[in-house]
This record gives sequence, C-alpha cells and structure tokens, in this order.
Amino acid sequence: MTDHSVETQSGKGDALLAQADRLVARLSDARDAIGRIIFGQEAVIEHLLTAVLSGGHALLLGVPGLGKTLLVSTAARILGLDTKRIQFTPDLMPSDITGSEILAETPSGQRGFRFIPGPIFTQMLLADEINRASPRTQSALLQAMQEYRVTQSGEEHALPRPFHVLATQNPLDMEGTYPLPEAQLDRFMLCIKLTYPHADAEKRMLVATTGVKKTEIAPLFSAETLLAAQHLIRSLPVGEKITDAIIHLVRELRPETSHLPEAQHLAYGPGPRAAQSLMLACRARALLTGRLSPNIADIEALAQVTLSHRMGLKFTAESAGITIDSVIASAVRRLA
Repeated sequence: MTDHSVETQSGKGDALLAQADRLVARLSDARDAIGRIIFGQEAVIEHLLTAVLSGGHALLLGVPGLGKTLLVSTAARILGLDTKRIQFTPDLMPSDITGSEILAETPSGQRGFRFIPGPIFTQMLLADEINRASPRTQSALLQAMQEYRVTQSGEEHALPRPFHVLATQNPLDMEGTYPLPEAQLDRFMLCIKLTYPHADAEKRMLVATTGVKKTEIAPLFSAETLLAAQHLIRSLPVGEKITDAIIHLVRELRPETSHLPEAQHLAYGPGPRAAQSLMLACRARALLTGRLSPNIADIEALAQVTLSHRMGLKFTAESAGITIDSVIASAVRRLA
C-alpha cells in the first residue's frame, strides 16, 4: 500500500470520526428534547431513535393513554420530518392509505385517470391503532415499508425519503383488534413495549401537562441531515465477534438449528431480516451512547425488541410456562 493510499484512508477515517462526534452531540440533544415532553420513557425514546437512525420502522405496543401518539408526533417534529396520521378503523380501506385514481379532465379537454396520493406519501407516517383495521387494510403497507414505493394500476409511485412507519398497537385482548400478519410484523425493525411511568415521572407529567404553559420544541434535524446520519450508521465498523454473536443468537432462536432446551416449543424463529435489523440497530445504539462500534451489551439491550415479534410458539409452550421473552433471554445468556 502506498503512502498516498494510507493518507487517503486516514483522512476518510478522521472525517468519519468528526462526523460521528457531531452526530452524537445532536442525538443527545434530541433525546433530551423528547424527554421534556415524554416523561419516564427513557428506554422507549432510545429504541425509537434507534429504529429511525437505522432507517427502519417501529411498532409501539401499550394500553391507551401512555403517550404513544404524542411520542411519534414529538419525534417527527424534532427530527424535522413531514408527518401524517392515519387512524386505523374497521371500515378503513387500502385506498384510504395508498391513494386512488380519479377520472379527471385535462386542460385540453380530454378525460383520463389521475392518481391522488394518499396519506402514506409522507416522511413519517403515524399508523395509529394499526390493529383495529382488517388484515386486508394492514397489507396496504407491505410494499411501502419494504420497497419504499406504491403500485397503483400497474404504475409505481416513489415515496418520499426518508420514510418511516411508526405504528401504535393496542393489546390483542382488547375489543375490536386484529392480529397483525407475520409478514407485516417482520417489516417492523423494532417492537417497543410501553409500560406505565414510575411515580416521579407521572407526577412531573401531571404538573407539566395540566397547566397553562406548554413546552416548546424546535427541530434539531432535517430530512437531509437524518439521511446523512443513516448513511453514517451503515459506515460504522462492526467487529467479527459481534457479527458472529448476532448470527449465533438468531440461529439459536430457530427450532431447526437451536440447541436450547426451550426450542421444542418454538413454532418458528426469526429470519435473515431479523439479523439485518439487529446489526443496524446495534450500530445505531452504539452511536446513541457515544461509541463508534457496537458491543455485546448492545445485542443484549436490543434482542427483545428486535426479535420477539418475529417468533412464534407452539400450543405446548403455555402449559410449560414458556414465553417468547424467556426463550430470548435464555439465548442471550449464552452469548456471555
């Protein structure tokens, strides 16, 4: 290798390091800003930013009233993204999401079909209570979430970039809900569970939200800076040890290749997309916590939210006291 090549690579490394340092500071400000609106959900905020930084989509699970919708709208504002909201209901149709064609008259007097884009044509889509719509309507998001385009009458329409779907879901035991198809679930990078805030956070929330004064928030990112951040995430180095650990973890959660005692209760495990999601999410979390390269702790922190919604149990699991979370925890312990 020539001296010039060494200097060039060194220069690229220095530029990457400087860019990462700037992004770490900006991400810290973004976390703090969201935390001033959403109280007592620090881990949830971290997971949400991890999904967006990775270029992925996120599913937010929790009972009504925990601030899922407010969290998404606040994140969109701080990240500087255009956002639209769809309230999913049983009578919602696929065309209400993707758009439809209408018969219109051109300036020359001729008639023809014209495509009217639906609310999915935005940078951050809030799919509110996604599991209150039928599986047919939910499937309208499949192509958009994977290919970033919509096909209508054989014609493709590109979606804005960046494009993220942040969906909220009520517990499946609530009335009027439909389970999401496995193909739909697999397109969500992370499945984030919200729980009730602790007492101190709930007290601060009451004081902050029931008075006259409102907390003002300003954008800290733009679409362009977020795209640059997502590109940087993919440029961060990942050690072979981490790559091997991710592959080992995913394969241990598949009934065909697992050595876990609990594997006999698995109906199916996470696919290759799960490993890709975990790799990207670990890179993003590393940067969120001020590091340039992920470690085993990142895998441990993200395994549940990345893999749990991509697995299924047999009927025998309930009688044996086995849950998906317990199987993942068992596999993670073997990484140490």
